[in-house]
Amino acid sequence: MARLPADERGRGKTVFLPFVIPGERVDATITQSRSGFARARLNKVITPSPARVGADCQYFGRCGGCHYQHISYESQVQFKAEILRETLRRTAKLELTCDIVPHGAQPWHYRNRTRMRIRHAPAFSLGYFRANSHDLLAVENCPISSPLINRAIAAVWKLGRDSKVPATVHGVQFFANHDDSKLLIEAYVRPQSDAAGAQKFAEKLMAELDAITGVALFATSPVEDESRQHAPFTSVHEEEAAIVGEGRLTYEVAGRPYRVSAGSFFQTNRFLIEELVETAAGDAQGTLAVDLFCGAGLFTLPLAAKFKEVVAVEASQQAIADLQYNAPANVKAVRATTEAFLLQQAARLKPDFVLLDPPRAGLGENASAALSRTAAPMVTLVSCDPATLSRDLRPLLDNGFTVQQAHLFDLFPQTAHMETVLRLVR
Repeated sequence: MARLPADERGRGKTVFLPFVIPGERVDATITQSRSGFARARLNKVITPSPARVGADCQYFGRCGGCHYQHISYESQVQFKAEILRETLRRTAKLELTCDIVPHGAQPWHYRNRTRMRIRHAPAFSLGYFRANSHDLLAVENCPISSPLINRAIAAVWKLGRDSKVPATVHGVQFFANHDDSKLLIEAYVRPQSDAAGAQKFAEKLMAELDAITGVALFATSPVEDESRQHAPFTSVHEEEAAIVGEGRLTYEVAGRPYRVSAGSFFQTNRFLIEELVETAAGDAQGTLAVDLFCGAGLFTLPLAAKFKEVVAVEASQQAIADLQYNAPANVKAVRATTEAFLLQQAARLKPDFVLLDPPRAGLGENASAALSRTAAPMVTLVSCDPATLSRDLRPLLDNGFTVQQAHLFDLFPQTAHMETVLRLVR
């Protein structure tokens, strides 16, 4: 982020300039100017930062997936901590009194889950959106994805070049298990399409790579308009996917096996999951814990070992089925949205501890307010977006909570994304 020189109205306009590091002197061109900000394109680095490094990916700068490959990994974590602190200060009006504890990861081949889009015309392409675009960039390898996922990417490309990927398939998601030995694939197929053709594709893909244990075929509509380019591939209806092979994997974390089915959420950094779970659960123990947005039970199982009872809340039918399979007898699984659950139960809830791991959209104003009205003396908030985290924090802070611990988990090296774990007490 840079600023243009001040004009007669005062402070200069903010300029968003990607692939530049603070302190660098560069040559850049304004590409878009609006009333409150401008966007620019880097032409040349004149005076580079000591933190600047060469990118390890041939697609960097064109692909919209990674943002920080030009920055040394140590500096990436440092900058993210500064961004987190500044966002909390500006948006939540929170000045942290504790240090932000960084948790770094292996910076490459860390993803256990990778989602890619498919185009069939004018030729087969598998890849990601270009930066700030709805155009597909063909990608044949992804150095932030696991080695097994890269083998699967190559397998899909082989079938595509051989015209063995039907035009009804518009996306795939690869999910590898804990030791990168098994792979579950979700294929996204246009609704009311040729089911036999999609099933045949799944069979051919499994034959191409024996580590693939199953392919789940979800009926979804491709995202065509730019305003929805970041919308996830999700099933149009709540029905189960058509499964070829096995529709689930076993993923082990700290010696605990988790069944994770197609359609269920699970954390994506295969090197930091255990540390994330240990930090989020921490030393909390007691009679009752509540786990919101619990998914397949990643945090629920360790909480169940330390609390007499755990109430675990999840809306997804796939994830709630996994939770019920994974959880011990002292876990009560509730299928509901977190907002609905809190609005109905907040006044009577008397948990010793609440843990929540909402999606990028965050908890939301109504649910945050309801959570603040519970009798919980301790809350751990796991968030993948500092902006929505800051918004969700405000009602909690206004109702007597203070931040006791702040952790930055770099679950997404080479990108601008980060995971935050905040322990709040009152």
